[in-house]
Amino acid sequence: MAGKEPSGRPLSPHLQVYKWGPHMAVSIFHRVSGDGLAIVGALMFLGWLGSIAAGPEAYAAFLACVWHDPAGGSVHQVTNILGKVVLVGLTWAFFQHLFSGLRHFVLDTGAGYELKANKLWSTVVIVGAILATAATWLYIAKEALNG
Repeated sequence: MAGKEPSGRPLSPHLQVYKWGPHMAVSIFHRVSGDGLAIVGALMFLGWLGSIAAGPEAYAAFLACVWHDPAGGSVHQVTNILGKVVLVGLTWAFFQHLFSGLRHFVLDTGAGYELKANKLWSTVVIVGAILATAATWLYIAKEALNG
């Protein structure tokens, strides 16, 4: 039977062999956040530009769906929540992609490949993106409540 005998060649390690670490999560989040910014961010930006081009009523409708509807119907409350979730997600994706890109920039210089340093800076990227997102939205909420 051809192909049944062991070849003696080493097999490539697979996912079960590797220990999951923050550096792997940062790599995956970098790809996901880049795609999210490109697709969702572009669609939001084009919707915003289209609503501006369509006139004041369309822009008011866009703001009512994404940010705040002074009339406050039940449908707009749901779209307001969904719109804010998308905006918070885009903010997180921006900071995650930014900090991860800065980490890769440092790695491109040849620094930070030691295991402890790599795990530390990967954790800093994840925590930093969450903290920067929270700080941004706390500032936005404070400005919205005060002014």
